[in-house]
Amino acid sequence: MATPVKHFLQFRDFSSRELEHLFARTRVIKDRFKRYQPYHPLADRTLAMIFEKSSTRTRLSFEAGMHQLGGSAIYLNTRDTQLGRGEPVEDAAEVISRMVDVVMIRTFEQDIIERFASHSRVPVINGLTNEYHPCQILADIYTFIEQRGPIQGKTVAWVGDSNNMCNTWLQAAEVLDFNVHVSTPPGYEVEPERAGLFATTHYEEFTDPMDACRDADLVTTDVWTSMGFEAENAERMTAFADWQVDAEMMAVARDGALFMHCLPAHRGEEVTADVIDGRNSVVWDEAENRLHTQKALLEYLLRGQVDD
Repeated sequence: MATPVKHFLQFRDFSSRELEHLFARTRVIKDRFKRYQPYHPLADRTLAMIFEKSSTRTRLSFEAGMHQLGGSAIYLNTRDTQLGRGEPVEDAAEVISRMVDVVMIRTFEQDIIERFASHSRVPVINGLTNEYHPCQILADIYTFIEQRGPIQGKTVAWVGDSNNMCNTWLQAAEVLDFNVHVSTPPGYEVEPERAGLFATTHYEEFTDPMDACRDADLVTTDVWTSMGFEAENAERMTAFADWQVDAEMMAVARDGALFMHCLPAHRGEEVTADVIDGRNSVVWDEAENRLHTQKALLEYLLRGQVDD
């Protein structure tokens, strides 16, 4: 019987043991890269990158990462393919997965990527959907580990919209055993079913964002209006006005608490300039680590567990 294909569509698709392996491999792969030591385990392998949403960090990190591992990446925008003319997702998956070794998709509904994966012969990676952003949280958690050590038992404060980033942080907390304090404006609360949560023991909701940030080891946020919700922008600007991460919120967090943002950021909206550009901000390390964690992810999906 054939071994099922391993995909990374939600954070919970990987066990804590698999994630610990990825973090360990990220450290090794990043160190080699920084010391200019060539490492080409994916020579002659090809990644197809399918984009329905615009991107900077996702495209660059996957394309550069695949190249650095010795493979190649092909960029496909749905507007320029038969998918943009109504070809069924299932048919596209059957064809594309016969021509490449791994597929990354950045799209809207999670259902699209789930349908693609169910008809794919090769691993499929979620590069972002409306519901989840597992590759970003993979990089965020590695950044925390790199800066502060193990995340188990720590507290992450999420301030703002209960979007795909928030949902993925909540899944990660369950898998890796840490806590998330969530504070959102009324009407934008966490939807456990949409977040894919099995339990509520690893997160708590707070009406006041100051309370969510109190004693947190990490404070993080995202734009108030995610892609696909532009029509709600004016309404959101009003609703989220009191959920701007500022120096007062960081001051009630633990001493040395980190600040993260997946970028792009709007200074003066979801975060003040003095916070995102301040000494506790690690947003640039966080962005760079997309490259290295995704290289570890590609290596694992295509080669399995390696320890060289």
